[in-house]
Amino acid sequence: QVQLVESGGGLVQPGGSLRLSCAASGRIFRINAMGWYRQAPGKERELVATISSGGTTNYADSVKGRFTISRDNAKNTVYLQMNSLKSEDTAVYYCIANILGPSAAVGYWGQGTQVTVSS
Repeated sequence: QVQLVESGGGLVQPGGSLRLSCAASGRIFRINAMGWYRQAPGKERELVATISSGGTTNYADSVKGRFTISRDNAKNTVYLQMNSLKSEDTAVYYCIANILGPSAAVGYWGQGTQVTVSS
């Protein structure tokens, strides 16, 4: 019914930047909150950042001051601008969105995109 397609991951050197994008498509009445999780090897998933439908943002302490989440409601897209990247940011990043469809509001996950920070 709904698909989240992520892009923008890759390999970057420490101190570099990446911009992740996640576009939602399908039978969408409304997109509520959107966000990004990440999971590094041997660790549990960590909530990185969220943004409400009204634009209110929240960040994990580990990324405050370095990452910025934003959204373009006309494009059904959420972004994660990642600056001053560190090796500990290496993880698979997952987009998530709470979406109101024909019957109910459902949480959807993207397929994940690998971010690797290494010299």
